[in-house]
Parts: sequence; C-alpha cells; structure tokens
Amino acid sequence: MLIALAVLAIADLVVGVSNDAVNFLNSAIGSKAISFKTIMIVASFGIAAGALFSSGMMEVARKGIFNPGEFYFDEIMFIFMAVMITDILLLDFFNTLGMPTSTTVSIVFELLGAAVAMSLIKIGADNGSFIDVINYINNDKAVQIIFGILLSVVVAFTIGAMVQWVSRLLLSYNFEKKPTWVGALFGGFALSSMTYFILMKGIGGTAFAGESYDLIGGITIKEFLETQLFALVGANFLVWSTFSFILMKFANVNIYKLIIGVGTFALALAFAGNDLVNFIGVPIAAWQSYEAWLASGVEASEFSMGILAKKVPTPTLLLFIAGMVMVLTLWFSSKAKSVVKTSIDLSSQEDTKERFQPNFLSRGLVRLAISLSTVLTNAIPSSLQEKIDKQFNKPVIALSKKKVHELPAFDMVRAAVNLMVAGILISIATSYKLPLSTTYVTFMVAMGTSLADRAWGAESAVYRVAGVLNVIGGWFGTAIIAFIASGIILTLISFGKGAALAVLLFAAILLLARNYISHNKKAKELKAEDSLNRAESSSIQGVIFESAMNISNVLKRTNKIYTNTINGLAKQDVNLLKKNKKQGEKLSNEIDDLRDHIFYFIKNLDENSVGASNFYINTLGYLTDIAQSLEYIGKVSHKHVNNNHKKLKYNQIKELKQIDLKLEEILNQTQDAFSNQSFEQIGNVLSQKQELFQMVSEKIQTQVARTRTEESSPKNTTLYFSLLLETKDLMTSVMNLLQQYHNEHDSSVAPATIESPKK
Repeated sequence: MLIALAVLAIADLVVGVSNDAVNFLNSAIGSKAISFKTIMIVASFGIAAGALFSSGMMEVARKGIFNPGEFYFDEIMFIFMAVMITDILLLDFFNTLGMPTSTTVSIVFELLGAAVAMSLIKIGADNGSFIDVINYINNDKAVQIIFGILLSVVVAFTIGAMVQWVSRLLLSYNFEKKPTWVGALFGGFALSSMTYFILMKGIGGTAFAGESYDLIGGITIKEFLETQLFALVGANFLVWSTFSFILMKFANVNIYKLIIGVGTFALALAFAGNDLVNFIGVPIAAWQSYEAWLASGVEASEFSMGILAKKVPTPTLLLFIAGMVMVLTLWFSSKAKSVVKTSIDLSSQEDTKERFQPNFLSRGLVRLAISLSTVLTNAIPSSLQEKIDKQFNKPVIALSKKKVHELPAFDMVRAAVNLMVAGILISIATSYKLPLSTTYVTFMVAMGTSLADRAWGAESAVYRVAGVLNVIGGWFGTAIIAFIASGIILTLISFGKGAALAVLLFAAILLLARNYISHNKKAKELKAEDSLNRAESSSIQGVIFESAMNISNVLKRTNKIYTNTINGLAKQDVNLLKKNKKQGEKLSNEIDDLRDHIFYFIKNLDENSVGASNFYINTLGYLTDIAQSLEYIGKVSHKHVNNNHKKLKYNQIKELKQIDLKLEEILNQTQDAFSNQSFEQIGNVLSQKQELFQMVSEKIQTQVARTRTEESSPKNTTLYFSLLLETKDLMTSVMNLLQQYHNEHDSSVAPATIESPKK
C-alpha cells in the first residue's frame, strides 16, 4: 500500500500541476509582458520555495475532514488509498478536457466521501444508527472548508471586477503615457500587497515562524504578520512607491512588467504552499500512520489512529522532492498548456475562437446584464458617462505591425490587477485561517476583471458566460463525483481487500495510460493535420499564395471525405461513415473560423491592395459551398446506414465509384496545381469540367429510368439522388473556385513572380 501510495503521489503531483498551472501562468502568458521562458523560470522558483514552506498545511489530510481517533489503522489506510486513486483519475479527466478544476475541492470531498463510506460500514457492522456518522466526521471544519470555498467564488469575482473597473478608470488603456507618479502609486500598492502575500504564504509557513523573538515584542513571526497588517502594508507601500518612482524615472523600467513578474512568483509560491497538501498530504499521512502503528506492536485492526490529531512536521526532504517533481511537470506538461488556454480564451480582450456554445442560461444572464446596464446608463449624466467611456476606449492596433495571433489576450494593467487581487484575497484568507481554493480565486478574479474591462462585448458575451458557467458547473461536478467515487472505491477496497486493491490500481494505470496516449495522439493529429491558416498578408500576391495553400488542403480533405463516403456506403460501414461525417463537420467549422477572421484581414490590407478583399471573400464563399456539400453528403450517408435502410444496389455503387474516380483525378490535378503554385495547370482542369458534369447528368437519367421500372426502395432512391445532386453542387463550387484563380492568374500575376509572403 505504501509503495502504491508513493507512486500515486508522484502521479498526482503531475496531474495536479497540469491542472493548477493556470492559477499562476494565466496573467503573465495572456499579457505577453515578459517572455515565456522568463515566466517559467520565475514560476519554477516560486513553486520550489512554496513547496519547502508548506509543512503546516499537511494537517488538513490528517484531521481536517474526519476524526482520526474514530478509525483503526487498516481503516485509515483504506480511506487514504481510495482518496488517492479517485483523485488522480478525476484530475486527469479534467486535464484531458482542458478544464481547470479545484484540487482543494477534489481532495476535501474525496476525504469526506471515503470517511463517510467507512463510517457507514462500521456503523452497519455494529448495528448502529445512521446519525452516528457525525461522530466520525470533523463537522465544524468540513462545513467551514466547504462554505469558505463556495464564498470565495462570489467574493473573488466581485472584488476582481471592482478593482479592475477603478484601475481602468484611473489608468485607461494609455497607462504607459500617464505621469510617472501615477504608475509609481499603482506599483507601490500592487507590490506592497504582493510582498505581504509572499510573507504570509512563505515565511508564515516555515517552522521558525512559530517561534517567538524579542525583536518583535516576544511574539512569533506569524503572529507579528497577522497583528501588524496595516503597519507592514503601510511601510511597504511607502518603500515600494518610492522604489517604483526611481525605477520608472531614472532607469526607464516598465513597472507593470515588474508587478507581473513578482505576482507570478507570489501565486506560484501560494499554489505550492497551499495546494501541495492536495497531492502528497494523504500519502505522507499514510506513511506517518504506518510508522506509528509499527512502533505500537498492536494489530492493524485494533490500533486507533488518534495520533494523527497531533501536529506532526513533514520531512523537508519529501517537500523538496515534491517541489522538483512539480517544477519538471510545469516545464514538460502539454496538458498544463491546454488548461491555461481555456482560461486565457475566456478572458481575452480580442475575439478568439470560442470553445463553448451559448445556452439558455448564458443568454438570459447576458440579456439581464444588458437591461441593468441600460438602466444604469440612463441614471448617469451623459457628460459623466462620456468621460467614463473615454477611459475604456481601446487603442486601435496597427495590424500591419502585429499579426492577430501575436496580440496579447489582455493588457498589462489587467494582468497586474489579476495577480494583485488574487494575492490579496488569498493572504487575507490565510491570516484569518479561512480555507479557500486557489483555482477558484484566480479563475474568478480573471473573469471579474474581464467583465469590468468590457472584454465580454456583444460579439462574445454569450460564449464567455457559457464558458464560465461550464467551468463552475465542472467544479460542482468535481465535488459530487469526488464524494461518490471515493465512497464507492472505499467500499470495494474494504470488502475486497488486496484483490480489489490490485484490480483498482491496475484499472487506474490503464485509464491514465489510455488518457496519456489519447492526448498525445490528438496533439500529433492536430500538428500533422492539414489545418487551414488565416490569411494575414497585406498584398494581393500574398493573399493568392496563402489562399492557394488553404485550397490545396481543402481539396485534399475533400477527396478523402468523398471517397470514404462511397466506400462506407459500399461496405455498410457505419463507423467509417460516422468518423467521416465528423471530418466534414470539422472542415466546415474551420472554414467558418476563416470567415470570422475577415474583419481583421480587411484591416490588415495595404492601401494599394484593397481589391484583394474581394478575391479572398469570394474564395471563402466557394470553400464554404464545398464544405457544406461534403457535410450534407456525409450526414445523409451516415443516417441511411445508421438507420439500417436497404443497401444501395451494385449498379448504384458502381456508378458512384466511377464518379469518385473521375472526381479524384480532377481533385488530385487541382491540388498539385495549388501546392506547386503552377496555376497554368488550372486551365487543363477546367477543360474537363463538361465531361464530369455530363457523367453526373447521365447517372441521374439512368436512376430516373431505374426508378420507373425496377427500383423498389424510396429511401435508396432519395439517398442516390441526394448524392448525385450534391456532388454536382460540389463540382460547381470547385470549378467556380478554379475559374476565379484562372482569371486572376491571367490578369495579374505571372506564376514565376508569386512568392511566399514575408514572415
């Protein structure tokens, strides 16, 4: 069990860091204030320091949720095993989805679920009453933790929104042009709050913080930090404000970058100090339980675990090893980047590819917010409203200097506020010994600042609100799933003993391996796939080149999707048709994404190349028609086979295959022409247009005759005509696209002069 727990602890550290990296990386990466390498180095130092200072937090796993004196050694070990198996599977599941969840909530409800299940088993064996469960659970502490976590969601969102609104009102988006003293005061306030935060979460967690010193009035360092709050923060504010002014005035330092760097270190330290217990607290408690039982010489089923109620320090070596595992995971985990992306996308100031679809709740909340905004706007004098709006006006960014994907998700003011507010809230909660989830706080602060910063505009509000609701729903799902799953696993271990434990561990390893392989496979597929790229050139020549690459990719995928459809119908292969249908939908979504980018494309054009917009828009129109035809062909084919309708007749399949082979020949020639920029070949392809259309028309006439004389299945006739007519539409779109390129090539650019747009 101890060996298994040690292995699970390392695995839990890996999946835990992958999930919680969003807490401290979000603001720095989103603002692009400092380089990614610098961010990672700063965060690594923060994690290493926080891990060494986290000893005092380990008590949550030993006595924070249940009363250890009510359980025997073997029962405690069953609880710890159930918790670790559940935790690692649950966190890995959320990481695979790219959704941030709370490691604090998961460990709390897993401990609660396992402890309740074990209590019920003990009560059942003794013929006791269900109400006796309260004797086994540390009710006061458990309720305090749960309500503290839930309250932090509302408080973090509200405070984040208020502070961001005030900060933007004072600094506007032109914050770098403000007088030096304005930036110095902001820097003083932010850095002083973060310094206190680092002291509370760093020094406050060390062993010597509990010792008294004459220099500070004979009280402990921790008591001094908690009682001298205003004096410490006031002194810090004066020192940091002066320091900020000197740096800005004489060293030309960007104080906002310094704030973001210090804030990233502070939150990384807090994460390691506060959340390390979620990953290794249970295995360490199990090891300490084992040592106590071994020294007692009593049977495992008779040794009471009341010893866990005492304060037991955690060996520094174990904390150091845990810190190193966390740092390595931070650098090498691809899942961590996936979770960070979700949070950044939801708080982005610019339009992004929205991950979440709106629902009735998000639409209702947005409508309510619009109504309230209208009421408030009418209540505020128009002159004052104009002044406020002026501070929130975003500067126009010249896209010719920066590509859209290179723009930061939000500016440095919002990044600084995110880090500052999260740090203040966590340090206040720590000083009052209030438990909270660092994930909930940092995420909800980021969402609150996004709302106040008007990042959720008419274009994106319903998607962003839906995303936040999905994440919050996932948090509640975490609590419920953790409680139930942990209780079930505990029950299986309790009754099945070693055999059940072996099966569960084997199942956990299989699931983790499967998720890891699946995630890597998806990542490789995304990297290798012929995905479509947004046109970002500012000249007609560049647009022709970039569009040619996209068209080549679309035609390659069109060929594959169409052929798979015919093969799937011939073999009645429902799985192939289902997969093929998804590929058609995916292609359609990618082209929709290109259409959504038209606004930025037109903004990016040179004055002399505005005509390129018409060319690009027409190209996208033809690509859309191609994708819609493929999507329809895939959908009706899958529906026919999935509903177990009659198989198409041999002659029908043969005729469709003839069309497929001819279409494949034309698409291959066209793809080569676009891939190699040999646009003179397009004329050769266009000369075959009539032959292809004639072939389809003949098949339609043949099926009409067949229907009148021998066809007996209405469903087959409907499907066959649908395929032929949609194939005709597909070919029309392809030929129109080729004609446009052929005309543009003849009238503007010789093949030899077309070059790749400069990077």
